[in-house]
Amino acid sequence: MNEDARRHLEELLDREIDAAHALAAALDEERKALTGTSPQTIEEKAAEKIRLLGAIEKLEDERRALAVAAEQALPGARVPQGSSLAATVAERWRTLMELMTGCRTSNEINGYIINLRQGQIRQLIGIVRGGTPLTTYTSQGKTFARALRALAKA
Repeated sequence: MNEDARRHLEELLDREIDAAHALAAALDEERKALTGTSPQTIEEKAAEKIRLLGAIEKLEDERRALAVAAEQALPGARVPQGSSLAATVAERWRTLMELMTGCRTSNEINGYIINLRQGQIRQLIGIVRGGTPLTTYTSQGKTFARALRALAKA
């Protein structure tokens, strides 16, 4: 790998790492918003996450094109392994992959929170509408369905 290509790849990976740090922070903020009470904040944090994912995708496309041009084999660059990578590039790559793995985990947790909240809302709407029976437990731990009646009618 020539010196210019290596330096350019290092700079690009540094930008990706910065974007991944920003995404991790945005995902943490999104999780806080999801456990809060402001729908507006949730929308803002979700929009920020989507914007950062778009920026990361553009950087990744640029990195892949550079890796192909330099005939380098970063995983995900879709080029055959040829020459060896500089240690600095390999270290940046490992850092980026660790950050993105953390981001994936955070995003999955946020998705779980969303699904949980949606289930709670569906259950509350069902109670208000007098919908399907609610499954409850007896003191012996057995389940039974208790019929619900609407709280109000319009």
